[in-house]
Amino acid sequence: MKNLFTLFTCLIATLSLAQSPVGAWEWTETREDGQKVKGVVTFTENYQTAAWFDAETGAFVETNGGGWELNGNTMTEMPEFNSSDTSRIGKPRSFEIEFDGNDKMRIVGMETWATRVDAGEPGDLAGAWLMSGRKRNGEIQERDTSGPRKTMKILSGTRFQWIAYNTETKQFMGTGGGTYTTVDGKYTENIEFFSRDDNRVGASLEFTYELKDGKWNHSGKSSKGDPLYEVWSVREN
Repeated sequence: MKNLFTLFTCLIATLSLAQSPVGAWEWTETREDGQKVKGVVTFTENYQTAAWFDAETGAFVETNGGGWELNGNTMTEMPEFNSSDTSRIGKPRSFEIEFDGNDKMRIVGMETWATRVDAGEPGDLAGAWLMSGRKRNGEIQERDTSGPRKTMKILSGTRFQWIAYNTETKQFMGTGGGTYTTVDGKYTENIEFFSRDDNRVGASLEFTYELKDGKWNHSGKSSKGDPLYEVWSVREN
């Protein structure tokens, strides 16, 4: 019986340690001014981004994100961008989180629980990507991803968010996001928020995608209808 109890205790501890925020989570909150806001946070293995937008209209409210790590129940975030408070950029922030099963998560002390949307599946492109090239005049022009100016796209198994920002100047240039699918070589984005133009909310954009040597080659038309061909590389650091 003692050995059985020890085995059971070790199993519970292992399951607890196995809990991971990787994937997408969402919640709804009502702010002091009465606005009903939807929040979404998306975690890859090393990076995360959070966004808030009007739950009814999709109007963009704010976003932030960067690196993260989890030590026990202590999560530490390393902010790289923040659309509403640039003073937080570059300053690590730690707090305790807790899980309720595998489908609920919250910051300890907060009333609102986030509900898991997915755990990094089923989409083919889950991960953190940096734009590393564009085709112009028939040729791929490479882009240095190590510089301070970045265009990053973070995808879970079903959700995406792109962010354009500068870690040196702390400038935020724009973001957009929603849900996506990858079916038969077609990558389709369904836009739920877009900081530059609320009128894009509700649009669906279809692209052709292909993974070549680990790089995501992405072609189609932009939200403005202009042809595009982009290359995205997995973010390493």
